[in-house]
Amino acid sequence: MTNPIFERIKNDINSHDIVLYMKGTAMFPQCGFSSAVVQILEHMELSFKDINVLEEPELREGIKEFTNWPTIPQLYVKGEFIGGCDIVREMFETGELQQLFQEKGLVAA
Repeated sequence: MTNPIFERIKNDINSHDIVLYMKGTAMFPQCGFSSAVVQILEHMELSFKDINVLEEPELREGIKEFTNWPTIPQLYVKGEFIGGCDIVREMFETGELQQLFQEKGLVAA
């Protein structure tokens, strides 16, 4: 039996190049970790789909099960789970994140 939440998550991450599951929205993040990831993506001038997990408890739990990752935010690029705030921040600081977006064809080299 398919899990409707998992199907929705798959649809979201396959329909958008960059998806951020977060607490709050890009305009109004409701946690510091979500806010930090939004700031990095905005700094890199990337457009992304923000999905507020606070609006739906089943989605909030479903995304954790989907990735087997216990925390929010969660960043996906071209359908691939990248990580949460600490990983995204570290990748940004080392230049790995910029390289990943270039490899995926989402920013100019």
